[in-house]
Amino acid sequence: MSSEKPSIISLVPSLTELLIDLGLHGQLVGRTRFCVHPREKVENIPIVGGTKNPRLDKIHNIDPDYIIANKEENRPEDINQLTADSEVIITEIETIEDALIAIHNLAQTFNVSETAEQLITDIQQRLEERPDETELRTAYMIWKDPWMSVGHDTYINDVLEHWNLPNVFNSESRYPTFELESLKSYNPDLVLLSSEPYPFKEKHIAVVKEACPAARVLVVEGEWFSWYGSHMKHAFGRLNSWRKTIAD
Repeated sequence: MSSEKPSIISLVPSLTELLIDLGLHGQLVGRTRFCVHPREKVENIPIVGGTKNPRLDKIHNIDPDYIIANKEENRPEDINQLTADSEVIITEIETIEDALIAIHNLAQTFNVSETAEQLITDIQQRLEERPDETELRTAYMIWKDPWMSVGHDTYINDVLEHWNLPNVFNSESRYPTFELESLKSYNPDLVLLSSEPYPFKEKHIAVVKEACPAARVLVVEGEWFSWYGSHMKHAFGRLNSWRKTIAD
């Protein structure tokens, strides 16, 4: 590699935030436009496109030592092209445990293990502080037109399970689509409308409530359920407080 402190482009928003929180801000030479945390530190990192449409020409010209990618967030064809010029670290995160392992592995690669171990300890502490509330069968909505939820093999599903919100689409894989009129048949106690990737608002509650009148319907902060890395520390703390407020 080119130096003791290798240059890095991150194509994964959650992991861009993680790298900065691990003290690697000065080594980041590129990010996606969706890498928005921490806002005051990402502003001076060049944007190299989006997660699904990175500017391969820009990345080639920057010529980083490492590119951080994710199996779900980035396209295989882009990753394959990028491996010709740089070392690409491909993460695969479907569970909280996967996310903690990714923190550990990235920290080892970039020689910041001590900082990472403290972060992992803090995240595990938040997990241990989870309130022991009554189970609520949950439908977690990420899109409309078509309506879309999450399956068993997703990070969001694992977060739901940890907070005793079993996913009514747990028999499905990845991101199942469905007709809103059929939601009632899944018998959810709770329907969560995520603020991302689709920007659900309060106005959507009535639409869902009409289709599934027996369920409680709430708009929630999507980052609590879908951002891993160092964001887990903040997100899990907020989830612990929020979970108490929706106890059955």
